[in-house]
Amino acid sequence: MTAQLWCFGESGNAYKAALTMELAGYDWTPVYVDFFNGEARSPAFHAINAMGEVPVFREGDLTLTQSAVIQIHIAERTGKFLGPDRNETLRWLMFDNHKLSGQAGPARFLLNFLPADKRPAGAAEYLQGRLKAAYRVLDDHLSARDWIADAAPTIADFACCGYLFYPEPFGFDRKAWPHIDRWLDGIAALPGWKHPYDLMPGNPSDRAPKEDA
Repeated sequence: MTAQLWCFGESGNAYKAALTMELAGYDWTPVYVDFFNGEARSPAFHAINAMGEVPVFREGDLTLTQSAVIQIHIAERTGKFLGPDRNETLRWLMFDNHKLSGQAGPARFLLNFLPADKRPAGAAEYLQGRLKAAYRVLDDHLSARDWIADAAPTIADFACCGYLFYPEPFGFDRKAWPHIDRWLDGIAALPGWKHPYDLMPGNPSDRAPKEDA
């Protein structure tokens, strides 16, 4: 049975789930959510996820939401990427949710998808300051190791990288964080890795006006 993942290319949270499935060799297919035209706020989508968020995972009678829950499910189903120390893996999943992606997602949205005159004053700068502290923790942690929670990649790596492959600026410069930079190269070298815009439908070029032929 092929699993479905409601997602769109610009969602780093959806990317965490999609990348976990792709690298685990899971049988899945994306279902595009037209987020920027309000689909996630529609009654039809709320019938799938009352939280109005992607990702949403569905396989048979099972529906899961929240990227970490989906990642854990895939790791347990496949026996891949959970790591030998479950608590350590979960510790970094929570760090990502609260300190890293929890700040990067809103910062990226404010700076790249919301007009400047609609941004709350100082909000983006506040988030960028918090992100620098999170980058420092992650960079220091990776200074003497290749992967976050184990000697091999785990879902903690696929969570923490969720927003760090996007090209749009939001306060993250890979070259400023050499250990994170090396770690991201290691993730991109894994067999089956894909950039979020290649793994999921929907990206800025899809919305760009097309010139007349």
